[in-house]
Amino acid sequence: MASVRLLLLSDIHANGVALQAVMKDAWTRKFDRVVSLGDALGYGPRPREVLDTLRDLDATCILGNHEDLMLRLIHQPELRSDGIVAQALEWQLGLLSKRDVAELHQWVDGIDDPLVGARYRHGTPTSLDNYSDSVTAARDIFANWHGRLGFVGHTHIPCVYATLNAPVGEWIKYQAFQDGGSYMVPPSARVILNPGSVGQPRDGNPQASYAIFNTARHDFQVYRVPYDIAQTQAQIQAAGLPDVLGARLSIGK
Repeated sequence: MASVRLLLLSDIHANGVALQAVMKDAWTRKFDRVVSLGDALGYGPRPREVLDTLRDLDATCILGNHEDLMLRLIHQPELRSDGIVAQALEWQLGLLSKRDVAELHQWVDGIDDPLVGARYRHGTPTSLDNYSDSVTAARDIFANWHGRLGFVGHTHIPCVYATLNAPVGEWIKYQAFQDGGSYMVPPSARVILNPGSVGQPRDGNPQASYAIFNTARHDFQVYRVPYDIAQTQAQIQAAGLPDVLGARLSIGK
């Protein structure tokens, strides 16, 4: 297979300023295809801008739990609540075009990519909304999923969980990328790779996070990108969204 550089985005959460900064950085590094691993919407102030950008990139878009809830709110209005998540989604829904909504209905809960030999899904390789967030969780996931490459989001933390062969079976190794970094997938390992969050990082580093995966070298490279957090916070305030959604951006939590 010819080498492909996959640009991996996740958990953009309608943060248009962060996405612009990420794309400015990513264009300098070059990529061939774009995969958005879910939660492009939710929380943030610029849903249409984010969807327009993903459309322009011809991105493969995976359904996240926030898009899943938005679709359920469309079809089951009685689910609406005063919670922060639903409040932001309902506000965003009022901004989306018919084309936006129609395209959201086409997003799927996970894709197997035979050319890359990978599965793309939001939560874990086996779930839309469970979390790949601990060695214990990863051990259970690997026991129920026998693929080699899994790309996920949902935790907002860039990291890798990898299997290591041992006499007693597979051991699990964890590596985080709080300041960015690279990971070369070993030939015999099975891995779950998370590029972190573009629009709402939660690992203590407020900089946007994304990754590029080189399919020939099996190299996973995480990049952290500064962006104008104050501008996004001002947009959140102007939209009348809960203040906490802006405050948390400054601390990356």
